[in-house]
Amino acid sequence: MASDQADSGISSGGRGSSATAKATDAQLAWLKTGLSQPGGKLPLFDSQGQRINAKTIRACIDHGWAEPWVANPIKPDWEVCKLTPAGRQMLAGKPARP
Repeated sequence: MASDQADSGISSGGRGSSATAKATDAQLAWLKTGLSQPGGKLPLFDSQGQRINAKTIRACIDHGWAEPWVANPIKPDWEVCKLTPAGRQMLAGKPARP
């Protein structure tokens, strides 16, 4: 349970708190992968082929660091996302603009 809470960023604030929230290691690792991808696309799977935890994805969306990109008609429960400008600023260590 504690790892789920830490992974989801529950203790970091709620929606729209990207300026003050601190990302977990799992969130940072996932978001950083988007820096080298066209359009900031974020992967569904990690480098070992394991699916990215849905709580990690949802927490990043809730903080405004990632956003849904396209619908996945084959697997609608798999949310394809991309980095947002706020996510790029957070990764660069710059404060997000209001």
